[in-house]
Amino acid sequence: MTRALTFLAVTLLGLAFVRAEVPRPAPDFVWEGVGGKAESLRSLRGQPVVLVIADHGRSRALRKQIVRLEELYRFYSARRVVFVAALRSEGRPLKSDIPFVLAQNGAALADTLKIRRGFGLAVIGPDGNVDLLTDEVVPAGRV
Repeated sequence: MTRALTFLAVTLLGLAFVRAEVPRPAPDFVWEGVGGKAESLRSLRGQPVVLVIADHGRSRALRKQIVRLEELYRFYSARRVVFVAALRSEGRPLKSDIPFVLAQNGAALADTLKIRRGFGLAVIGPDGNVDLLTDEVVPAGRV
């Protein structure tokens, strides 16, 4: 009995030091900032980033996700969340009440994140890790 308890204690202690999730560093990307100056994800260290990826600005899934994000936009803006859109093809700007910045070379960014379907969403935490990566539209509360 004592051996079993000792084994259990050692096992639980070992598991306490094992990380449940391996951090996934977000790929760095750039967009055109104020005055035409190139900005990068590194400049946003310490701020959460919501990245939406779509084939184009008229994508049905993208529009649906934006509507859901607009529900909690005030909540997000109070936490200094930055919204970035990466479009695989150039075209019309996004229509939204949320101020999105447009990442340059959205197709390459989508490939780097392995978003193969037409839509993707990534939440990048203040530490620069990808905390959520999905190819489905999610409720605003999950973001």
